[in-house]
Amino acid sequence: MREQVTTTDYGAMDSPAVLQVLFHPRRAAAGRVPPGAENLDIEVEPGVRLGCRLFLASAPAAPLVLYFHGNGEMVSDYDEIGAEYSRRGIHLLLTTYRGYGWSDGRPTASLMMADAERLYRAARKLMATRGLTGGLWLMGRSLGSAGAIELAAAHDGDLAGLIIESGFADTLPLARTLGLRWAEERMTEADGFRNAEKMGRVTRPTLILHGAGDTLIPPWQAEKLAERSAAGRKRLVLLDGAGHNTMLLVGGAAYFETIRDFMARNAEGRNDR
Repeated sequence: MREQVTTTDYGAMDSPAVLQVLFHPRRAAAGRVPPGAENLDIEVEPGVRLGCRLFLASAPAAPLVLYFHGNGEMVSDYDEIGAEYSRRGIHLLLTTYRGYGWSDGRPTASLMMADAERLYRAARKLMATRGLTGGLWLMGRSLGSAGAIELAAAHDGDLAGLIIESGFADTLPLARTLGLRWAEERMTEADGFRNAEKMGRVTRPTLILHGAGDTLIPPWQAEKLAERSAAGRKRLVLLDGAGHNTMLLVGGAAYFETIRDFMARNAEGRNDR
């Protein structure tokens, strides 16, 4: 397992104008923990902790999903969702970004990507200390797809698989949609998160979920992620009638069953050779 934090330069994404549209942190106290869950304050730097939440399934051998949420969400938004994963025999570790929920600090693109690696290490340590022997899956939704794809490319041989919901391949079209009309004039894709490029280094089983009616991140972005993926086993699901934030509302139980079934068919985390 690699130990270095990413050395990729995301400085262009740290400009005040970009950060203003990239992050929408909501503050909240840790509050009451739902049944079957526990809060984990994960230290990513001395004096900086991220307020995460863990949902454990009943079997230690269940797979663990390391989850990166969207830019306007926080871990407590996932309390009912976490229970659905546990009910289906999946451990879920919900991570977050600096300045969100009860986490310390302020978010930047560079820190988000560096913290993703630190959260990955924390997940591995958690699995070892808790005796969780199933495979480790990465999952990212919307903005969270950047961290998940970065880790999937960096740790490809050590993972069970990758799941992306409402993710993006190219950064600049999303930046323009978010209001940065000048982005494509002053920046290149090399200045962004390079998700499409990184997918070429991901060989683990990959599931891509996307709303067919998503206007924030159009379906072509999901199709490009699937096309660029080097995974031997990959599946793209475009959900009719679903927008960017209505995948669960439209998909209902079938949303969770799709994830569970894909993980079950690709258990053990062995290379697809």
